[in-house]
Amino acid sequence: MGILVQKFGGTSVASVEKMKKVCNIIENYRKKGNDLVIVVSAMGRKGDPYATDTLINLCTNVNQKPKKRELDLIMSCGEVISGTILSSMLEGRGIPSVFLTGTQAGIITTKIYSNSKIKEINPTRIQRELDEGKVVVIAGFQGGTEDGEVTTLGRGGSDTSAVAIGKALGCETVQIYTDVDGIMTADPRIEPSAKILDYCDYEEVFQMAEKGAKVIHPRAVELAKNGDIVLEIKNTLNPSCKGTRIGLTRDAGGSYEDFQSRFMTSVAHKDNIAQVKVKSSEALFSKILNEMEEKHINLDMINFFTEEKAFALDQNNINLVEEILKKNNVEYEVRKHCAKVTLIGTKITETPGVIARVVRALSKAGITLLQSSDSYTCLTCLVKEEDMIDTVHAIHKDRKSVV
Repeated sequence: MGILVQKFGGTSVASVEKMKKVCNIIENYRKKGNDLVIVVSAMGRKGDPYATDTLINLCTNVNQKPKKRELDLIMSCGEVISGTILSSMLEGRGIPSVFLTGTQAGIITTKIYSNSKIKEINPTRIQRELDEGKVVVIAGFQGGTEDGEVTTLGRGGSDTSAVAIGKALGCETVQIYTDVDGIMTADPRIEPSAKILDYCDYEEVFQMAEKGAKVIHPRAVELAKNGDIVLEIKNTLNPSCKGTRIGLTRDAGGSYEDFQSRFMTSVAHKDNIAQVKVKSSEALFSKILNEMEEKHINLDMINFFTEEKAFALDQNNINLVEEILKKNNVEYEVRKHCAKVTLIGTKITETPGVIARVVRALSKAGITLLQSSDSYTCLTCLVKEEDMIDTVHAIHKDRKSVV
């Protein structure tokens, strides 16, 4: 049946009991005739003994500013631990298996510690192990430079690893296993009426990830689109659920026409946002933007008005922004503790009345809209952080009338 790449996230490999469920899934797909490549994250999440954040704390507890090279070395250990345990469990079941680090799997990266990019993958070793009938387990989130330095790929790096490996091996599908049944119309922890989506296109999911939905990393979605790879989001604890397919084509099923006519896909949210309003000339503001770019500060929702400019950014970067604004001697105003709530769909701006209906829904709920921006696939509302949950409710509740 060809090669299938399956990625299992931290919650899927958080314990031996959960790894047994992972082994069951692998065994089932192997019986169907698939050659399997398994990409794993570190075990568990923040607070768990071998989670990435726990490993980072081992360094920062003895040195508040450890070198990024050394941080990458210790962060890479999490995936090595989960990968070797999983491979050993498979062997214990009589399933031939081998574990490879990112470097051993042929993943070559740039030399940017803690946030490297994959330059190329040489799949020769992976293919050789597959040809010998083994299940190949690979450490996600990591690779190595051409001169042998260990690097990590940044948050969400295991998703990126899985899709990049799938592309290098010519796979048609990559499965991403997590602790939910698929991508939903909103975060079910906030919106109880959220529903599972059977399908999404790449751009919709890319926007979801960018706007705060924590299902799959944006870089992985971009790689999948470029490689024409279908992604399947599935639940390790409920593997019989078909999950969400990303990247459908006309041949992928009978729901394509419904998909094409569906304007609203989901509502995403992101807190810890700050809003900045600046009074300056166009020329000076352009200079300020260049300085922020040099500091790698990402801005969003940039609005130009006659007398002022407004934008939003991650609140963690606000001190750097204020330094730049003070240096340029401009008048500015900062509002902290904001949140972005984004309506995502295929043709948001092409649908008459969408923006008006969203504004009415927020007004009816007594929510102040601080700022908005839109594109072909999304409408983003900036609100007070305290209003974020109510904003998600209001937009999600009104979504049928909106679309």
